[in-house]
Amino acid sequence: MSAIKILLAEDHCIVREGTRRLLERLQDVEVIGEAADGGEAVRLVDALDPNLVLMDVCLPGLNGIEATRLIKTHHPDTRVLILSAYADDHYVFPLLEAGADGYLLKTATSAELEKALRAVCAGEMALDPHLVGRVVARLNRRSTAHAEARQEGLTEREIQVLQLAAHGKANKQIGEALSLSPYTVQAHLRNIFAKLNVTDRTEAVAFAVAQGWISLR
Repeated sequence: MSAIKILLAEDHCIVREGTRRLLERLQDVEVIGEAADGGEAVRLVDALDPNLVLMDVCLPGLNGIEATRLIKTHHPDTRVLILSAYADDHYVFPLLEAGADGYLLKTATSAELEKALRAVCAGEMALDPHLVGRVVARLNRRSTAHAEARQEGLTEREIQVLQLAAHGKANKQIGEALSLSPYTVQAHLRNIFAKLNVTDRTEAVAFAVAQGWISLR
């Protein structure tokens, strides 16, 4: 099995070195680069093509939110796992909306970090246990507030797109599976977000699973 190539984006040198040593204990993980700010992280993703970026939130220059958005826009197959000291909503939800594939707090154990990065690389969403309840509560509030708008449901094609998105497929991969262009896939996703009154695919997938429209299996 090929190694998981990871780029570390963390401005504190001691934290970065400690995280690198922790990851290098894993036999099938390779840390291929380190960035001390968001702009450097974006440039290194272009240059090194990692499988996963382990991203801090508060980075000098370009912050973690904007860096994540740029990386996911230009490299949709690159996974981004946030490792942050902050559990505040104004960090968590903007990062998920920017396309982050997971959000873990720095209070996590090494075993929890390993589990999260493997889940994210497998196309799953990884959330710190302390955040799950708030994400679900936010979805439930939106579900209640916009129940009438959602009764219309989705078209068969939109369900197909959302099912593939639920398995971590990027727009290009969804397009290849359904014989659609990535632009058409993006248009379907925009329609899905509008119908469900959500802002990102994480919320759309969560709602569709709850309604029984799609499955994570």
